[in-house]
Order: sequence, then C-alpha cells, then structure tokens
Amino acid sequence: MLAFCEAQDIPYDICGKLIVATQESELPYLEQVYQRGVANGLTGIAKIGPAAVRDIEPHIRAVAAIRVPQAGIVDYRRVAARYADLLRADGVDCLLGNAVRHIQRSGQRTIVLTDHAEVHARLLLNCAGLYSDMIAALAGQGSEIQILPFRGEYYELTPAAAGYINHLVYPVPHPDFPFLGVHFTRMIGGGIEAGPNAVLAFRREGYSRWDWQAAELWETLRYTGFRRLAAKHWRMGLGELHRSYSKRAFVRALQALLPAIQARDLRRSKSGVRATACNPQGELLDDYHILEDPGIFSICNAPSPAATSSLSIGQSLAERVRAHLGA
Repeated sequence: MLAFCEAQDIPYDICGKLIVATQESELPYLEQVYQRGVANGLTGIAKIGPAAVRDIEPHIRAVAAIRVPQAGIVDYRRVAARYADLLRADGVDCLLGNAVRHIQRSGQRTIVLTDHAEVHARLLLNCAGLYSDMIAALAGQGSEIQILPFRGEYYELTPAAAGYINHLVYPVPHPDFPFLGVHFTRMIGGGIEAGPNAVLAFRREGYSRWDWQAAELWETLRYTGFRRLAAKHWRMGLGELHRSYSKRAFVRALQALLPAIQARDLRRSKSGVRATACNPQGELLDDYHILEDPGIFSICNAPSPAATSSLSIGQSLAERVRAHLGA
C-alpha cells in the first residue's frame, strides 16, 4: 500500500500506533497481540510501560501498551478512486448503480442480470460486502453463514481537544469480537476521530440510527446464528446500543483511554457499516471466508484490515482466479 501511494502520489502519514491496556486483566490479551506482531515480522514493535506511554501520549491512561511505529493513515476513498481510474484506463467497465437481480449459469459462462445491464462472464468474482452472502445465494452457492450489519459511529474531536492525541490510540481488542473497540484516529486531512462503536444496524445499509427496513431486519433477527450470538453477548449488545443513542455513554467509553475527554470536546461525525459474517453457532468470523465453485468466487468475509491489505488480497485472489481458469 505504501508503494502504491507513493507511485500514485497519494498522501499518507506513518504516524505510529499505541495499543493500550487500561486494566491488569487486559495484559494477557495485550501479550497475544504483541506475539502476533512479532510473528508477522513487524520491526520496532515494543511493549512499553505507563511512564513511556506518558512520554509520547501524556493524556492517555495505561498500565501497559504496545507501540507499533509502522502504523499509518491514508485517505482510503482516494485510494479506491484511484483503483477505479486505473481499471478504467485498462479497459474495465465500472457499472455503478446496477443492482443485481438474477444470476444464472449457461454452459461455461455466468450471466448477471442487473437493473440496467446483462453481463456475460467466464468468471464471477463476488466482493459485494454487505450483500455478498445474498449474491452468493443468487449464484447458487450454498453457505450457512450470513452477513450481519454492524454500524460503527464516529465523533470528531473539536480543534481545542485535538491536541490530546498525537498517534493512533487503540484499546486491547476484545477476544470474542472482530471489532477494534472505540479508539482515536488521526485523519490525513487533519483532526482526530473517536470511535467507532459496534451496534446492530436495522438494515444492511443502515448508516443512520433511524434507518431501518422491516424485511432485512427480520432476516437478521430470525437467523439462528444471530439469536445465539445475542443470547451469549446481550449485555455487550445493549451497551453498544446505549452508546449509539447516548453521547454521555459514548464519552464514558472514551474516558477509559482518555480521562480528560468531555462531551463538549466531541461533535458527531460519519458512520460506516461492517459486513460481519456469522455462522449458525453464533460465532463472528475473524478470518477470510471464500466460496469457490465453477465459474464463481464469493468473498463473504474480509475482516479488518481489509482496506490496508486490499492489494495483497487482490494479488492472492488473482492467483486463485488464474489457477481456476487454467491461465
């Protein structure tokens, strides 16, 4: 990604990251994260104590932390737009606003019918995110997993409060969830974001707290995997829902990392929706889930850091596609 940004003149900032344990009980999980970093070849990664944390992040409360000097930020919308420009320059058609209605196999070809086009292909590569499981089902691929939409909401620190944070500052991730927890992120254009939470969206593209669709909400609620997930983690789910509608509760979650933060320091910002795959046992998948059938690939789970890793993921998929087509 760094090489791509440099080649395409896209600004980025290697600002470094702290992963912070605020309680003694989090230290074993912090150690697991550290060992993964070492195993994945990160250089310069280091465990540091409270005094060292205060030296680089004076306002952060920590009993221990991991410093990751290689972490950085980029405007990913700009990265994705450049992907599209390069594809178009190579003769690729980007058919935007074409909802897929039907998929059928005809001999060695796949036919995709959309609102505005009929596309014939030797191979269909389904990377439809929030709708990847539905596209896979339309293509006749059987899978027991279902995509659950979890909305992540952000606040932005006011300019007066932005000086509280110098790096990316993350909590220790919860071992049972593929979510990062509320954290502080420097933005490439300036400013600091705080968040996100992880609240069930009431539709697949439920980017607003007030956005819902009865059919998609019922699809989620009746799924066995979701009911089992909710039965195991209903307290956490209610807490996330509370933080979605209560700024005061959101602030309290941030104060675990940054005690000085107050409600007046935050203004509501954007939100996103995670496409999170769940199995019938009520477990959220924390690894890639790829279905492969003749003429059809479906990527039904690509967890964080999928954006950062998108070029590597693309290279891996391209190799599988070449093998599949005998190229």
